[in-house]
Amino acid sequence: MAKIKPAVNRRVLLFLAGLMWLSVGTMLLYLSFSWLKASHAHGAFLFAGIGVVVALVVHHFGFLKLVDKNLGRILPMEGSKCVFAFMTWKSYIIIAIMVAMGSLLRQSPIPKPYLSIIYIGIGLALLLSSIRYLRVLLSQTSRRR
Repeated sequence: MAKIKPAVNRRVLLFLAGLMWLSVGTMLLYLSFSWLKASHAHGAFLFAGIGVVVALVVHHFGFLKLVDKNLGRILPMEGSKCVFAFMTWKSYIIIAIMVAMGSLLRQSPIPKPYLSIIYIGIGLALLLSSIRYLRVLLSQTSRRR
């Protein structure tokens, strides 16, 4: 079983975590801005502005704590670990629930400009939080040299 286990070092785990948060954040921002553009909503800047404020709050009071918790788990790791260890199993379950909720929201009768506030809030918060993973990765890489 150990032969087929995809094992990587902690720098790869940091990279994967940062890349995942960055990718999902970018996808959510793309969706939200495409909705705002397609709707020709009056006050699109207002919707986007509110989304940015939501993002800053979610980033500071929610995601940074989660990132720090993940970093506290990843950084002490020695040797090779499973490539999926950049998150806990509990986090994978939470992600599945969030994907399902996002799908339900997209199919709901909520107007897309209003929905874009939530998507901008979460997407930008994910993107901002991914920077911490990548910054720690860079510091780990430069320290090794």
